[in-house]
Amino acid sequence: MAKNKLIGDPTIISMYANQFTFLARPLTRDMSQNFDAAIVGLPFDLATTGRAGTRLGPNAVRQASSNVGWEGRRWPWGFDAFKYLTVADYGDLDFIPGSPEDLNLQIEVHAQNIISSGTHMVSIGGDHYVALPLLRAHAKHYGKMALVHFDAHTDTYPNDTEIDHGSMFYHAPKQGLIDPDHSIQVGIRTEYRPQDHEFEVIDAAQANDSSADDIAAAIIKRVGDLPVYLTFDIDCLDPAYAPGTGTPVVGGLTTDKALRIIRGLKDLNIVGFDLVEVNPAYDHADITALAGATLLLEFLYLLAHKKHQKSL
Repeated sequence: MAKNKLIGDPTIISMYANQFTFLARPLTRDMSQNFDAAIVGLPFDLATTGRAGTRLGPNAVRQASSNVGWEGRRWPWGFDAFKYLTVADYGDLDFIPGSPEDLNLQIEVHAQNIISSGTHMVSIGGDHYVALPLLRAHAKHYGKMALVHFDAHTDTYPNDTEIDHGSMFYHAPKQGLIDPDHSIQVGIRTEYRPQDHEFEVIDAAQANDSSADDIAAAIIKRVGDLPVYLTFDIDCLDPAYAPGTGTPVVGGLTTDKALRIIRGLKDLNIVGFDLVEVNPAYDHADITALAGATLLLEFLYLLAHKKHQKSL
């Protein structure tokens, strides 16, 4: 009987059996191995104001990643990212249930371990509040950053209570984490007053009427030479493409347009990325989780692009 080559062969990864990590990457917190990126789950939704359930987002995105993890290059990229990148799954951060402040501490502790090793922290939420402590952690290493924010909401709503998934970008400029004059929001389609904040806004109607290339060019012009933190709320996508989220708003971007815009940012100095607000309780056929997993993979290709260019 022929020997099954899968048995005992550590070089072969099954994308469906034992799918516990993003793209079946190794599960480790040992950052001394010089990883290019570490996937970190933040199963947190205590700051939610709409439909709860985003604490289950990290696991849903990891499971859906099996659909985008086929061996070889991803279309339309002309290379295989994992020939240039080493990626680990750091697992989920633990925090005390019912104590949101503990999440802030845990992010700070673990982000220091990841970022100081030269590894990019790629985070899966959780509700969007997690972006604020993530920005604090990155600012300690990179200084003030430009924010590129994809969302249906500006999340700049004044609130004296920090732990709210709608006010992170009200607090972040006040805390000196981001430079609003070099920051931009894409996909906004809920009430906002331009006089309430200094971000440039490409609202959903403008985004849907513009080409992905033009939007990417506007982002590049806005951020300048600053290090960039990219935050993607899945409700930036129209609910037809991302039904599984807590605050769906019709009239959003298509998945295709969002991916095209992100590809257009390949030459920016993106130092961190989070994908938030995937809520599997309201998903159908894993549409939203798959969109989230694909966006994460696209970000990894942005990192790989720079290494690929140097190899040419």
